[in-house]
Amino acid sequence: MGRKWWQRPWIAPLAILSIIFVAFSLPPYLSLNPERSRVPPPDDFAAYYPFLVVHVLFGAVALLTTWLQVWPWFRQRHPVAHRRIGRVYVFGGVLPAGLTGLVIGVFTPFGPVARMSTVLLSLLWLGFTVIGYQRARQRWYVEHRRWMIRSFALTASIITNRFWGVIAYLVLSPHLETTFEGSEKMLSWTIAGLSTWLGWVVPLLIAEWWLERGESARHGARLPATMGRHSMGPA
Repeated sequence: MGRKWWQRPWIAPLAILSIIFVAFSLPPYLSLNPERSRVPPPDDFAAYYPFLVVHVLFGAVALLTTWLQVWPWFRQRHPVAHRRIGRVYVFGGVLPAGLTGLVIGVFTPFGPVARMSTVLLSLLWLGFTVIGYQRARQRWYVEHRRWMIRSFALTASIITNRFWGVIAYLVLSPHLETTFEGSEKMLSWTIAGLSTWLGWVVPLLIAEWWLERGESARHGARLPATMGRHSMGPA
């Protein structure tokens, strides 16, 4: 018998953090006013802001549905809701957010290091999610769960990215006049490069460690259809 819902103490903080982050990040883009954007648009791509808005909106959907999908109690007690929310996560969250993420990544104003990170993140996010969804359709539910945990780790990177950005700013900004020779552009590019890479690489490494050494490593490669029939959505 699975644990009770209150025996997963990490669920509530994850849910609260996701909601607070979306409540803080989303409103400026709901106005559709480019002047309220927290990301300066590049000069060579006029459509950057519309792509950014779409990315933020669908990314918010992915983030808000993540915590429900990783909650074992919810998945076991409400399998139908789990499947439906899983489809929302895939088709109403990750796919549109990931595709637009590729575009804004290519045209990011934060330099080549952040560009490479954002494009690779988007490709992996899309790839992990599609593979995870396909595994569910094939009823390979443990593999589905493993791929979706990787997908969820990349979804959460939008939050961890901000934490790394604050740390990088606090560490590097005192060196503006020395290391960066007074160039605020190079300082911002360096902070963005560090935070974008650390923002998704660290959560993904943690997810891989947990998959290899955590409780999921004790499960088999495939569940019988009678056992896994209620786990069709992202885990």
